[in-house]
Amino acid sequence: MFERLKEDIACVFERDPAARTTFEILTNYPGLHAILWHRLSHRLWQKNWKWLARTLSTLARWLTGIEIHPGAIIGRRFFIDHGMGVVIGETACIGEDCTLYHGVTLGGTSWQKGKRHPTLGNDVVVGAGAKILGPITIGNGARIGSNAVVVKPVPDGATVVGIPGRIINIDSDYKAHHKQVFKEKIFDAYGLPHEMPDIDPMQYAINNMLDDIELIEVKMQIICQTLKGLDSKKFPAELESCQIRGKSKKSP
Repeated sequence: MFERLKEDIACVFERDPAARTTFEILTNYPGLHAILWHRLSHRLWQKNWKWLARTLSTLARWLTGIEIHPGAIIGRRFFIDHGMGVVIGETACIGEDCTLYHGVTLGGTSWQKGKRHPTLGNDVVVGAGAKILGPITIGNGARIGSNAVVVKPVPDGATVVGIPGRIINIDSDYKAHHKQVFKEKIFDAYGLPHEMPDIDPMQYAINNMLDDIELIEVKMQIICQTLKGLDSKKFPAELESCQIRGKSKKSP
């Protein structure tokens, strides 16, 4: 138990630049208090003491402003920053090293019994006010931007923003980049990469697509030139038509 508490305190120091001392974290961080209450209520829930488990979770909600159903499964080093208004449903599953900010909802979209809440992988950050709804899976290392509404599965390393949630970037090497974030003390808060440009998310996604198209055109030109060198008599028309249209024009 004390080992888990040490991990919880250490992850607060890692992810909140406002944290100063261990005593401050133990006494003034409602996210930590909510997690400790949840561990007790979750054990009671597993032992089929349902009413007592729900009663303790309700008491924790009164004290912290954070509602975590005792049936939810939460991994190690889970951090809720600020915390007010966070709601985590009964069948939600949260992996290790995840971070949630205030106003986040991991909710359901059905009144049917069974799995109806999201599953978060490891190292997921969910920004303030974001809503993740339904029995969907959020991949490892995903970043959900503030106030996003996500109703579809999200792949590993993706950044999602907007209503409805749109994928604007997929980081294939997110593990190395996230280690760099911790090492350099970069404040990667609210689910948005610190290097994300200050433009409309849709325009950002379109610009990335234009970059990919330009790269494909360059590669096609190389292939055509290679084929032309191998047998210029056999494919003259096709090879001569391989032209790069020029660099894609992007909005500022």
